[in-house]
Amino acid sequence: MQISEVANQYGLTVDTLRYYEKESLIGPIKKEKNGIRNYDENDLKRIEFVKCMRSAGVEVSFLKQYMKLYDEGEHTLEERKNILIEQRKILKAKIDKMQEAYQKLNYKIDLYRGQLQEKK
Repeated sequence: MQISEVANQYGLTVDTLRYYEKESLIGPIKKEKNGIRNYDENDLKRIEFVKCMRSAGVEVSFLKQYMKLYDEGEHTLEERKNILIEQRKILKAKIDKMQEAYQKLNYKIDLYRGQLQEKK
């Protein structure tokens, strides 16, 4: 699959895909004789993982570390697991803060709804 097709499929820009490759989050991507990138199924799985983690706010530095270890093989399983556990804790704290803000917004909206209904 060519870079523009991958970008469209995953809602990313071509520049983002090149950045992911440059930062070793994906790839290296195989290139055809004419220099056009040709993404395979493994590349797509990595892109999907990276996109998911980035959309959740996981920093590139952690993803780089994780992908480097992943590429090194099975002997890094424990280290990779620890990275994921650490990121899960960070993400859980973010979710908790967002949940708190969501509840406060709902409370305020309910207050305004009550005031509007009373004025009628």
